Amino acid sequence: MKNGFDVAVIGGGPGGYVAAIKASQLGGSVIIFEKDAIGGTCLNRGCIPTKTYIKTAEYIKHIKNARSRGIQIDVSQPGVNMVEVVANKNEVVKKLTTGVAGLLDSNRVKVIKGTAELTKDGKIRCDGQYFEAKTIILAGGSKPRLLDIPGIKSQGVLTSDTLLDLETVPKSLVIIGGGVIGCEFATAFAAFGSAVTLVEFTDQLVKPMGKDIYKVLRKAIKAQGIKTVLNAAVASIERNEAGMLVVTTSDQKTITAEKVLVATGRCADLECLGELHGAIEMNGGFVAVDHEMRTSIPGVFCIGDMNGQLQLAHAASKMGETAAVNAMGGNEKVDLRYVANCLYTLPEAATVGLTEEAAKKEYDISIGTFSLYANGRALASGETDGFVKVIIDKKYGEILGVQMVGPVAAEMICEAALCMSMEITAHEVAATVHPHPTYCEAFMEACADALGKCIHLPRK
Repeated sequence: MKNGFDVAVIGGGPGGYVAAIKASQLGGSVIIFEKDAIGGTCLNRGCIPTKTYIKTAEYIKHIKNARSRGIQIDVSQPGVNMVEVVANKNEVVKKLTTGVAGLLDSNRVKVIKGTAELTKDGKIRCDGQYFEAKTIILAGGSKPRLLDIPGIKSQGVLTSDTLLDLETVPKSLVIIGGGVIGCEFATAFAAFGSAVTLVEFTDQLVKPMGKDIYKVLRKAIKAQGIKTVLNAAVASIERNEAGMLVVTTSDQKTITAEKVLVATGRCADLECLGELHGAIEMNGGFVAVDHEMRTSIPGVFCIGDMNGQLQLAHAASKMGETAAVNAMGGNEKVDLRYVANCLYTLPEAATVGLTEEAAKKEYDISIGTFSLYANGRALASGETDGFVKVIIDKKYGEILGVQMVGPVAAEMICEAALCMSMEITAHEVAATVHPHPTYCEAFMEACADALGKCIHLPRK
């Protein structure tokens, strides 16, 4: 039996390792268990690997557009060496995971490699050894969700985990699921040379981000040669005599491809619950928690993708910090109202706060929008597809929600999220001098437009 720890964390992803470091900073003795590589889905199979692919796609886009800016390059069709693309991705991942391991070591967090799970008597069992801690933080993360579709386990049908290891570019790729994961992989592999078809169950891609963003994204997706099939449920996946995969939709349409990616979301990885399966309160397929990240079992917290509050790495990190504080005797709550949601396609998109439809139900609202066609930095960069939309409360100018699509939208949304968290109003944003030329001016202009005093839009 290994005893004497104040906090034990199961799972070394962006929620788990942050929780471990925070608990150590607060003076606790901490142990963390990881069955795979430190960094979890975010660093190893999600956020970081896909962004390295998207950056490569962005280079290809710029090379293709170079002639329009007077650059003479004798490359009619740029391609990729997929082995080198994967190697570059792995190098980036290695640097980050090594850095996290160093942080854990410098904070004196004991790291145990192995599969850990809870026992009925509140202990942790890991590869035959037993450990005890005063409090436990569950951070088991998530795994790809596979729908009950005949043929979904056929050879050549991939998940977002396994697609990242392909060392050849498939000539054709069907992606089932038009959410964030599906759209980002579609952007990357279309640039690499695959003929990509996105199949989506609903009537639009990335539906939670709203119709305005979808209109811009639809145009960009089409320009990249990506085909979309909407309102389509997949009925089966079969391999034909030619060795190709055939995806059949419920209305009997067929799409043939060399590879199929299933990108229908991720579900909680509950393996670490061990003997507490059935004993801990659940909410759907996720572990139920309160705002302090406490589960129904005293002394056991749960964060990140396992509790399903918000399946985003940055949200998991905040949950991890909060759980660590409370595991060390604190009493903090997580506020997820102003967590931004980002889409790393070309162009990027991002949202924070309420949608227009949701805001209308509670407030008397005003809308401000600013197109990137009127933004100097966007024009100079040749990146004018996009806009910033701001939803405010008419009475006080409180910023209720922001949507944006365009270059560096995932960076620009941080200003909006900060303003909303600090209760900075549209009046104050509109009065703040923004550097020129910058994309960020569009946020300031949209706030001014919501107040009816935008300088760089025609008078209404």
